Amino acid sequence: MSQSPPTLAKMLETQIQTLALTLRPSTINGYRSARNSFLAYLSAAFPQLQQLSELRRDPHLLGWFRSHCHQQPPLSHKARHNYLLCLRRLFEDLTDDGHPLQPNLIRQQDFPLLPHYLPRPLSLSDDQLLQQELRRTDDLLANVLLLTRATGIRIGECIDLAVDCLQPAGEHQWQLRVPLGKLRTERLLPVDEDIQRIVNRVVTLRKSDSLPRRPDGERLLLPCCRSHDAFHQLLASALADASQRAGCSTHVTPHRLRHSFASEMVRLGVSLPALMQMLGHKDIRMTLRYVEITQLDLQREYHAARHTVVQPYRMPTLPAPDGLTAAGLPGICQAISTARHLLEIYRRQWGEEKQRRRLQRLDKRLLNVASQLGKINTAEK
Repeated sequence: MSQSPPTLAKMLETQIQTLALTLRPSTINGYRSARNSFLAYLSAAFPQLQQLSELRRDPHLLGWFRSHCHQQPPLSHKARHNYLLCLRRLFEDLTDDGHPLQPNLIRQQDFPLLPHYLPRPLSLSDDQLLQQELRRTDDLLANVLLLTRATGIRIGECIDLAVDCLQPAGEHQWQLRVPLGKLRTERLLPVDEDIQRIVNRVVTLRKSDSLPRRPDGERLLLPCCRSHDAFHQLLASALADASQRAGCSTHVTPHRLRHSFASEMVRLGVSLPALMQMLGHKDIRMTLRYVEITQLDLQREYHAARHTVVQPYRMPTLPAPDGLTAAGLPGICQAISTARHLLEIYRRQWGEEKQRRRLQRLDKRLLNVASQLGKINTAEK
């Protein structure tokens, strides 16, 4: 007696179990949520559908898409986007395994538009006020927040730092070993003396801190708290209190410290590929989401580029006549022309707009002198 083919629900679950061998548990939960939503809709609208080969784009998939808009409360665009992404991946893997499935059940135009994600770094004034307040507070949580701000690491990565996370990188150079994080990758971050001081301060404070300790806490830099979520709540609460004491103008969350780090690195001249490595990203487009480019940044970059263009040109040398009397009026006019040329090159290198306008006025005066000398020279002839 032949066995009946596996049901659609069984095949989707089998495929999810295969993905669970390589993906994080939170990612697998997302796949199961998408599957459960789809199967719940099919059970209510098409209870007779049981086999994968019976699945059609219209009415099964299109009906599921429409149900997202009518349910209460309606799914957000982000949730709908994730559901479609997960289910499309499951369908593609099943097709690659040779299962009969119609092509293009989920198409690109089915994905809802996601809201534009803007970087949310703190303003320069709020950033300075907050860091000053955290240094003044100088307890364990304050130094952990300073560490995340100074390195740009994620909160989850910070919680899992080893007690020996500082490692030598050469003579008088150190690096921070960041453990497996959101994207399941390790990385090494260059650190300066300030970051070394913060880490050493955390090591000192962890010994006397009274917060609950994890069973495996002795090998970790932060042995306190029983879970990531609990520690994240502690940090968020401490950050909110510190930002209020500092007089920050906006609400501050731990992740905004990461955005502030990214924008600061760009202003200091760090390239986007290097910043992508520092943040632990796999896609440069994600890095761009973290970076805020202000009008002041544009002005600085523009004038720095103009300065770079001017510099390679060789500076002309002034003529060196035996004396002003011997040179005569033509020699004086030539010297003024050379001086004007030098002045213009120097003016273009100057970054401050007020001083550049002043040099331009001096150039006009030299032009007027040269014009008057030209008239005198013509009259003498």
